[in-house]
Amino acid sequence: MAIQGKNIIGYSVSSENPRTFKSYVPASGSGLPEQFHAATLEEVNRATALADKAFSSYSQIAPSKRADFLCAICDEILAAGDELLERASLETGLPIARLQGERARTINQLTQFADLLREGSWVEACIDTAMPDRTPLPKPDIRKKLIPIGPVVVFGSSNFPFAYSVAGVDTGPALAAGNPVIVKAHPAHPGVCDLTAQAIVAAAKRTGMPDGVFSMLYDDGYEVGAALVKHPVSRAVGFTGSIRGGMALHKLAQERAEPISVFAEMGSVNPVVVLPEYLKQNAIKLAKTLAASVTLGAGQFCTNPGLIFVTKTEGLDLFEENYKKEILRTPPATMLTAGICNNFYKLRQEVFNQSDVDAFAVSTESSGLETQSQASVARVRGKSFIANPKLHEEVFGPFSLLIVCENTRELHEAVSTLQGQLTTSLMAEQDEAFRNLDLIQDLSKICGRFIMNGVPTGVEVCPSMHHGGPFPSATDARFTSVGRHSILRFVRPQSYQDWPDALLPDELKNDNPLGIYRLLNNELSREKIRS
Repeated sequence: MAIQGKNIIGYSVSSENPRTFKSYVPASGSGLPEQFHAATLEEVNRATALADKAFSSYSQIAPSKRADFLCAICDEILAAGDELLERASLETGLPIARLQGERARTINQLTQFADLLREGSWVEACIDTAMPDRTPLPKPDIRKKLIPIGPVVVFGSSNFPFAYSVAGVDTGPALAAGNPVIVKAHPAHPGVCDLTAQAIVAAAKRTGMPDGVFSMLYDDGYEVGAALVKHPVSRAVGFTGSIRGGMALHKLAQERAEPISVFAEMGSVNPVVVLPEYLKQNAIKLAKTLAASVTLGAGQFCTNPGLIFVTKTEGLDLFEENYKKEILRTPPATMLTAGICNNFYKLRQEVFNQSDVDAFAVSTESSGLETQSQASVARVRGKSFIANPKLHEEVFGPFSLLIVCENTRELHEAVSTLQGQLTTSLMAEQDEAFRNLDLIQDLSKICGRFIMNGVPTGVEVCPSMHHGGPFPSATDARFTSVGRHSILRFVRPQSYQDWPDALLPDELKNDNPLGIYRLLNNELSREKIRS
């Protein structure tokens, strides 16, 4: 499969704009030969017009056929084989083994949505039958289900070229729900985007999906993305990235004549709170576990543990000694782009420059390449952390801030100053957890995923996973970007009152041909209508 470097608009490619850019090899600092054409505003209009037209038919396609489409995407991605993996490794600096796992996760995500479509309960079909003899007023027949909302704009992230990119956590559920998707390709890995987009188009053609069900546009700036968000055809936005980027898109979406939702996963420092007895019993093990989590993938995870809260207690000296040892032995790591690496050093230095902060541990000097990072830990007293909001901000990369509190009371006060997070981890023995229920309650208020005696890196793709959280970790804490319930971002409820059975959607008919689960007359249990 050859890289085209052109904008994919439905089933065709286009490259009217003479402005181009190239992809970059972060491990060597060199460029790759292919040129990628930035989309024009006219191409934006063509893509949105095709998506709008495709929505009319795609939203009515049987869920089982959409499931076939998702499975065909999996087949085409796997068929791209080593070419896709090798290109991803070149453009991101990530090792092949990590990318194989991420590709498998992407396939798993799409397969889970295919299974969900065939099972059918995701539409939340609800039926209240008529009661014409009810007094003093008769009751009408009312039936409700979730329906797709329209074309969805997806912005891929830099740190996951498969799972959070062209065929990732936003595209999969949006397509599953019955919505066309327009992807704004990430300029950090344009070749990967190209090959993945070709796989989706091939799958769409193979399964008879309408032209315009999927498009992908390039830009190494902001013009195309802004135009897609502001376009009146767009009905929702999926984004993973920085707080600044997510809030810029949110602002654009709210300034529209008809505002739309931006489901943005943004910044998170994922605090790890260590209680005294746990620290005393697990000092060496905890040091190794945290060091591995902080430096995993050069710290380029949205779930990187950026803040670690401890108290001055027995075991602290042993923990600090071993934590420093683990950080110092961490070799330099290649970050995704020079820009990300430069920002890491800039933000790290800003933390080091704050009052009462010391550079607790900094790993081996980098090779001098502008994408090489150093694992780093800063340390500060709890009192100073409480007084300085600058220390609460995310440093994206292999960095953590160790906050040493005088006691559990100060620790509680310190964590109470935090904003919303994707995750919070509590390290505690069971008996001391019961003695700190107020702390547990306060921690639960600020996170989407609450972890006991574990680190936040590693996000299981399953129905019970919630990957989101209170602002500013996400724009809407009610929704997850991982797992089957992420489909709820791209649907809306619609009720049908007194409609003849023949005109109702299949899921709401009396003799349901899909055999899905439905809620009948407000009963608490779901009854399977037909298998």
